Amino acid sequence: MTKISLGKGINAGLRAAMENDPKVVILGEDIGKLGGVFRVTEGLQKDFGEDRVIDTPLAESGIIGTAVGLALRGYRPVCEIQFDGFVFPAYDQIINQVAKIHYRSMGKLRMPIVIRIPFGGGIGAVEHHSESPETLFAHIAGLKVVACGDPVDAYWMIQQAITSDDPVVFLEPKRRYHEKAELDESVPPALPLHKAKVVREGTDATLFCYGPMVKTCLQAAEAALEDGRNLEVVDLRTISPLDLRTIFDSVKKTRRAVIVHEAPFSLGPGAEVAARITEECFYHLEAPVLRVAGYDTPYPPSRMEEEYLPDLDRVLDGVDRVMGY
Repeated sequence: MTKISLGKGINAGLRAAMENDPKVVILGEDIGKLGGVFRVTEGLQKDFGEDRVIDTPLAESGIIGTAVGLALRGYRPVCEIQFDGFVFPAYDQIINQVAKIHYRSMGKLRMPIVIRIPFGGGIGAVEHHSESPETLFAHIAGLKVVACGDPVDAYWMIQQAITSDDPVVFLEPKRRYHEKAELDESVPPALPLHKAKVVREGTDATLFCYGPMVKTCLQAAEAALEDGRNLEVVDLRTISPLDLRTIFDSVKKTRRAVIVHEAPFSLGPGAEVAARITEECFYHLEAPVLRVAGYDTPYPPSRMEEEYLPDLDRVLDGVDRVMGY
């Protein structure tokens, strides 16, 4: 049992995947000698060599295009996009090649590519360095979109994503890179990659969240105890495909739901979760399904991000509203 940060958990997971399969290669900007801007790949190039941990030019489209070629030749490339706002030059490659080749080839070709993207805010960064673009990928058939929320999940989920034959957009909550937890590498992962996790049992309402908002929702659940409210917290872990069974089971138990994410409110991941809950659990609900999210504006300058991001007070306000029905 060792105490490990979320960033180090991903590093250890990448190391384990590379040791287990010589076809796993990592490529991205400054990931080799520097170890990445967040030091997530630190030490890997030294141990596995420049042929498997590849420093690329500053060209995201080139990174993904190279990964497509590697995947077609039997490799399992893991691409690092340095910041969430830098992924858009590669969006064409991701949507038109990575997501569609398996379908277009009638199942004959696979795209076992993992695209790692640090996402979300909370680090006081400059423009284009704090975004929540998950909806843009979750909408695309052919892509799996996952988000780790704690160090243990980070360690196991990156390995599960790498072994998947489907392309996976792997979202890493950058402001949680230094959060720590106990990890026992000898204990197998408790859940498969696309399974949601009840991280706190409750009876009065369910908070659904993922990535950076898991910690925020757990803090809100603790604070809500002072008002006599026992909140369940469910980490979705996968935005596409959604684990609907876990979502429905929780709502049928608590009868109230609040969905929390940093992505903009309109047409965000919470809209799909709310629609599915309403379709399946309508007669179980005691209140409308509510959402607490980022605002429908471009991500603000760093000094204003505290006003933009959902925080403890905004989550608790959502709880107050759903309990008021």
